[in-house]
Amino acid sequence: MTPRIGEQRAPGFWPLAIVFAAFVLFMYGPMLVIFLLSFQGPDGGLTFPMRGVSLHWFHKLAEGLGTVDIGAALRRSLALGAAVMAATVVLSVLAGLAFRKKLAGGQALFYVVVASLIMPSIIVSLGIGLQFRLLDTGLKAVLPEAWLEDYGTALGLFTSALGAHLTWTLPFGLLIMFAVFNRFNPSYEEAARDLGATPWQSFRHVVLPLIGPSVVGIGMFGFTLSWDEIARTSQAIGDVNTLPLELQGLTSTVTTPSIYALGTVTTLVSFAVMAVAVGLAMWLGRRQKKGRP
Repeated sequence: MTPRIGEQRAPGFWPLAIVFAAFVLFMYGPMLVIFLLSFQGPDGGLTFPMRGVSLHWFHKLAEGLGTVDIGAALRRSLALGAAVMAATVVLSVLAGLAFRKKLAGGQALFYVVVASLIMPSIIVSLGIGLQFRLLDTGLKAVLPEAWLEDYGTALGLFTSALGAHLTWTLPFGLLIMFAVFNRFNPSYEEAARDLGATPWQSFRHVVLPLIGPSVVGIGMFGFTLSWDEIARTSQAIGDVNTLPLELQGLTSTVTTPSIYALGTVTTLVSFAVMAVAVGLAMWLGRRQKKGRP
């Protein structure tokens, strides 16, 4: 609430305002620095002062950074992020619906799922990588040699890497769904059943529109958490790299602002996904208020 003219602020206002400003600067200052340095001129370096303003380093990024195929890494990250987003949304919604009823061992299952959040990410990645290497050993021991000619490894983008990312995104999706359904009024579903709706029709026309904005939020979390993930990907993806892994590797070899241009591009993709998610959630919220299905 804005104070009236002549009214003094509370004694703790300015100390808290300074702490808040420092927090915002700490959170977004590095991002702003990267953005600025990525737009340097052809003679620009990795530090200030800036030497000109141009899109030169973005053009260099489009041409490629040495032997690294940035375009392929970008496509892999987008594909993996989309798969993680879809799986997180579907599994979180199904789990939320299931946990509305009392399940035998449901509490233990919940703790098992959420426990992955407190495990060190690199340990999770190492464990998943080891599991899939053991799977490779088992398959090579039982499959005919003719089938193994074209077989490389079970480690891959949509196998081990997808599973590793889901250990990170699913707990967040479940927690959101549990919070949503704890506030959900079951009388809407009862009214739909009284009008002759089947369970699927009740979910499709009543439940889903009401939880739609939250589902969009889960999808946004799923994609953005997967898009930026390094630790859980590093040991579980096999012989290919996602864009964050390539970016991590380039930090020790690239000595031009091209690395900042790549960081800017990846950040803009995250912002674009968040903007689409927020816009879709707002649109669904308006439809819900108007009473449209």
